[in-house]
Amino acid sequence: MIQQKLLECEKEKEDLKHEIGMLQENNSTLVNTIGNLVFHEDSLRDNDAKVAYYTGLPSFALLMHIFGLVSKKVPDSPLYVLPKFQQFLLVLMRLRLNLQVQDLAFRFNVHVSTVSRIFYRWVVAMSYSLEQCILWPDRESLYTSMPLCFKREWGSSVAVIIDCFEVFTDRSSSLLARASTWSQYKHHNTVKFLIGITPQGTISYISPAYVGRTSDKHIVEDCGILNYLLPGDIVMADRGFKVEESVGFSGARLVIPAFTKGRSQLSYNDAETTRKIANVRIHVERLIGLVRNKYSVLRSILAYEYLIKRTGDEFALIDHVVRVCCALTNLCPPIVPLE
Repeated sequence: MIQQKLLECEKEKEDLKHEIGMLQENNSTLVNTIGNLVFHEDSLRDNDAKVAYYTGLPSFALLMHIFGLVSKKVPDSPLYVLPKFQQFLLVLMRLRLNLQVQDLAFRFNVHVSTVSRIFYRWVVAMSYSLEQCILWPDRESLYTSMPLCFKREWGSSVAVIIDCFEVFTDRSSSLLARASTWSQYKHHNTVKFLIGITPQGTISYISPAYVGRTSDKHIVEDCGILNYLLPGDIVMADRGFKVEESVGFSGARLVIPAFTKGRSQLSYNDAETTRKIANVRIHVERLIGLVRNKYSVLRSILAYEYLIKRTGDEFALIDHVVRVCCALTNLCPPIVPLE
């Protein structure tokens, strides 16, 4: 009798263990299922507002088109437990919302090192796949679609509006690197990019990263943008771009606001020219603001490791990140009215 009771107790104990195990497994499955449903293809399919919030892109159709283009460049790997679409979405959420690696690891139920590997792998693939979205237009296309706000004052000769913007970085442990990335303008360690936009409001050029203390003049003359200019082109810039000679070697002309240094006030002609330049040059500042606001990773302080080139890659991770953000912005509606 006692032995039978003991056997029944043992069986009940085993049944309870099995039930507890099933509950734990079901709970884990439920957590994973909830996470997958929140960040899954079907959860975005009919919700463009959700797509815009998490990715910055205007529609699900465009999101899937980009995914189809980029995913071909990313081979399958057993090292990543996430489906390809979720890997792609993870990267866009990092760029768009500047979510921390640990946050993304919790959201997608993976290890932080997996998030870092996925991010690097996909950003590089996106950078090379979407480089065609940052295109210097041919002269005929530029002229035939010139917005009226440019055509009224400058004809059809404005080829590009240039400016520089900076991205904050952590201080390096190396004193030399720390000094070279220090920006006197931003009072912070930064890297600097030259951006060029067309009068139509699309990004037509983005330079590689330069350390923060590099002058605007050096970047223009070194990055290669001058090779795109044709005789008769007009290049618009701010006062700090003292590159008249360099631009002139290509047969193009630099247009910048007049200097007030040494003069009590501008002449009427200089003031009027400066006003006309300011009215259209503001579009490059608006576009820089759009890129930085749409992809807030560019408003954060990036780790110094982003500046280091990995073996076999001609660009640093920061170059890939900025190029992807600019390419994705170009796929959104333009900011310059055509009429």
